[in-house]
Amino acid sequence: MVEKMSIWSLVVNASVVVQLVMLILLLASLMSWVMIFQRHTMLRKARQALVGFEERFWSGVDLGQLFRDVNQNPNPASGAENIFRAGIKEFTRLNQQSGVDPDAVMDGVQRSMRVALAREEEKLEQHLAFLATVGSTSPYIGLFGTVWGIMNSFRGLANVHQATLASVAPGISEALVATAIGLFAAIPAVIAYNRYSAKVEGLLSSYETFADEFSSILHRRVHGGG
Repeated sequence: MVEKMSIWSLVVNASVVVQLVMLILLLASLMSWVMIFQRHTMLRKARQALVGFEERFWSGVDLGQLFRDVNQNPNPASGAENIFRAGIKEFTRLNQQSGVDPDAVMDGVQRSMRVALAREEEKLEQHLAFLATVGSTSPYIGLFGTVWGIMNSFRGLANVHQATLASVAPGISEALVATAIGLFAAIPAVIAYNRYSAKVEGLLSSYETFADEFSSILHRRVHGGG
């Protein structure tokens, strides 16, 4: 009677190398799922914060009052708020100095906002490289485990007088589990990376648009246009 093989029995009976490959892939999958949920929450909050801040910004509120409000109750998830804070701080500092050329003021403001934008980009793209790495390497790591397991199966045939499918099937099945786990780790990571990269790109585009619009407002102010 042929013993029925379960997935767990295949994992337990696999060689040490294949088991190590499976363990690495399972850990990578677990870490990627943690980062997937963390990135999902972070990007959702960033989008909500952007919408909320832009509504306040374009509601006609005085910029000085808005600056005081965001300083008293800062929202770390709001990239536009951080860019606004950096820009108006630099604008106020330079504009209060006597004899500063208006163009020099705007150059300083734009530099400050570019630095703030770069920091927001770094925050938004955090952990995406790990998801890309898991998505691109997991299938190959699983394939390595599969190749190693199949090699062991065929090497074991040297001690068997009559090779049958039943004699090699367990070893090949064990090896194929490594490929399956590799795909299990890679597919969600690739999907999440592509989805979140598109969201990050959209947020950064919105931040750049806001920075340009805010820069235009400050440009009119420093040149006496309102």
